[in-house]
Amino acid sequence: MGNRSSNRVRLKPDTTCYTPTPYQTPTDHTPRYVVSGFSRTAILVATLAFIAIPASAQQTDRARTEALARRAAERLQSLQREADRLATQERTLIGDLRKLELERQVKGEELKQFDRDAAKLEAELAGITERMGALQQSERKARPELTARLVEMYKLGQARYLRLLLSAPDLRRMGQASRTVAALAKLDRDRVAARAQTLAELTSTRVTLAQRASQLAAARASAAAAEAAVARAAQSRNELIRDIDRRRDLNAQLAGELQAAQQKLQVTLRELTAGATPAEPAALPLRPFRGELDWPVAGTVLRRFGRSAGRSAASSNGIEIGAAEDATAVAIHDGTVAFAGAFGGFGNLVILDHGSQTFSLYGDLLDIAVKKGARLERGHAVGSVGVTDAGTTGLYFELRVDGQPVDPLQWLKKR
Repeated sequence: MGNRSSNRVRLKPDTTCYTPTPYQTPTDHTPRYVVSGFSRTAILVATLAFIAIPASAQQTDRARTEALARRAAERLQSLQREADRLATQERTLIGDLRKLELERQVKGEELKQFDRDAAKLEAELAGITERMGALQQSERKARPELTARLVEMYKLGQARYLRLLLSAPDLRRMGQASRTVAALAKLDRDRVAARAQTLAELTSTRVTLAQRASQLAAARASAAAAEAAVARAAQSRNELIRDIDRRRDLNAQLAGELQAAQQKLQVTLRELTAGATPAEPAALPLRPFRGELDWPVAGTVLRRFGRSAGRSAASSNGIEIGAAEDATAVAIHDGTVAFAGAFGGFGNLVILDHGSQTFSLYGDLLDIAVKKGARLERGHAVGSVGVTDAGTTGLYFELRVDGQPVDPLQWLKKR
């Protein structure tokens, strides 16, 4: 027998178990080679090792797929909670909107009443103004006669009535003259007093009506301002309801995408359980995780998305996160490395393709830890933080959805 300590498979001729068959002649003594006991053991171990490698890989794929399925289920629950919260908000806003509509109707009726009262006051003011004008016109017509009489009375002097009485030829005429003079004097006094009183009353009434008109105008202006405020509040509620409707539609769309991905994961799990190799690796879409993505590196945002302060500042398609040099930058979501290398204006750059035209970019890296074509899981290192163009240490991070740059801060977790 050969040495068991040897790692080579050794063959030896088997001459003890040779038995001629009907198809062999007794002179045919060609030796048959058989595998020794140790050699059979080595082959068995090698075969088991060869089988164990795919089995281990399947177990890893299964564990990864199960983890993705759990993450999808958790995110679906979160989206459902968000949908319930949005529905509650919408119901509250609709209730507020109904109250505001009722309040606006009340304010509208108040304005109509103010307009009716104002029209009535204007009519009264117009009537008083017309009466005052008529009295003034009558006074102007009667003024020459009254003036002439007053002049005549003045010419007679203080003893005017006495001389007028003494000028009568007899006592009967004197009595008539006396009565006439007294009547004229009283008539003049009454006429002047009546006109003065009427003008005073009209003037007072006109002042009162003017004050009421002013107060009414102020009240109407206040009611109009209140109605405008109610209208603005109603418009704001309507805009909020429209925004919530859009968010609910987006929520339903994202939940649908996630449910489709979850169904694919279940198919993959069944294939792995059956021992088959999945047609494509298990993956989750990025869009349903808006607002729940992990940060690529811990740090402070030094530059935001879009145009920075100042007219001369250039627009940025991503953000710059200040972090310690050589800090690890990680993938925010599962994806495939579409690019890994130096790129003009971005330094060392890694681009991950997350499918469905969604990409994440990691720039200004000190070094790159991945290669093009590699499949990365969420949290896998893509490289280390280097120095930016501004001379600070940090990571340039960009996110593209449907091929267009979006604000990463709206997609990363709030902190």
